[in-house]
Amino acid sequence: MKDKADNIIYVGKAISLKNRVRQYFRKNNKTARIEKMVSLIDHFEYIVTDNEAEALILECNLIKKNRPKFNVLLKDDKSYPYIKVDIKEEYPSVYITRRLKHDGSKYFGPYANSGSAKEMVDFIKKRFKIRQCRNFKSNKRVCLNYHIGRCLGPCANDVSKEEYMKQIEQIMMLLEGKIEGIKKELENDMKDAAIKQKYEEAATIRDKIIAIENISQKQKVSNINANDIDVIGIARNELYVCVEVFFVRGSKMIGREHYFLNELRDMTNKEIISGFIKQYYVGNSNIPSKIMIEEEIEDEGILADILSGEADKKVEIKSPKRGEKLRFVEMAKNNAKVTLENNAQDKYEILSELKEILNLDKFPNKIETFDISNISGTNIVAGMCVLQDRKNK
Repeated sequence: MKDKADNIIYVGKAISLKNRVRQYFRKNNKTARIEKMVSLIDHFEYIVTDNEAEALILECNLIKKNRPKFNVLLKDDKSYPYIKVDIKEEYPSVYITRRLKHDGSKYFGPYANSGSAKEMVDFIKKRFKIRQCRNFKSNKRVCLNYHIGRCLGPCANDVSKEEYMKQIEQIMMLLEGKIEGIKKELENDMKDAAIKQKYEEAATIRDKIIAIENISQKQKVSNINANDIDVIGIARNELYVCVEVFFVRGSKMIGREHYFLNELRDMTNKEIISGFIKQYYVGNSNIPSKIMIEEEIEDEGILADILSGEADKKVEIKSPKRGEKLRFVEMAKNNAKVTLENNAQDKYEILSELKEILNLDKFPNKIETFDISNISGTNIVAGMCVLQDRKNK
């Protein structure tokens, strides 16, 4: 749908385009949002596809490219940090990256908190003696990490590939949350070292076991059995919609993120969640095995098939009705509600303080602020920002 200036204001799809468009022009049962949209429509353009899946993908791409006013839009396009283990290298390294590539490496994440990813990598570097150099070359002079006992020295051929890869395998088990497996393996190594009277080595392994236990306790454990799940909750008030996403990886919740969406007061939760999933996951290189939501959405089966094809694995979209999974969805929903309330409360407190400072009789519902800049009195430029009804205009 386009306005008089040929701007795209809405992108939609339908098996029967005639029936779908007719709905917007009926005289009754129209929401304020639809009425506003219809008043701006000047003409239509349409593209015919061979099937529903193609239509859905095209819809997602057009919304992302053109960002129409009356579609669900994500304004926060963050790239989250991952921990990468490049297992194709002869002596792999471990580091943080924000770019996922289909290069055969192992990626762990996403970490909604970049500090958590850095803490984990720092721990790995401290407790596992793998190389930390980015440009690895064999038969070169060893670095300081080797001399202080923080690297096994593969560049100087001081460690066999088998021994080095054992460290890498333990690191990947740690990142996957398989703490018990690592502990058992390390405990056997510690006992073996003690039997051989290598007490210093046994003490080092003991300290590593303690450190792994400590860092594993910092991650929240859930009872959900699937390895990678995203849980989506939604809350709304008169101004905003908040969508909260929990990231569950390796049966542990590793983080969360929220998105504020506005101008959606007349859309149902189902419509908002459907639009969110399409924009958030289609074209995303990190797609979980399962997406859990509060209630079933339109195109659920087709969307799951498309995400399965992109992720090269089976992807399910589920709305649990009971048990632990339902409680997790309710927790995401409750967190979205709290986030929404905190956002509104922060703005309320700011306006309340401003009302008191300026000695106003009522809250300032509209605020206009100006700034003037010039170069020695010439080339004057003015800028204005407007806050109305607690949101930027």
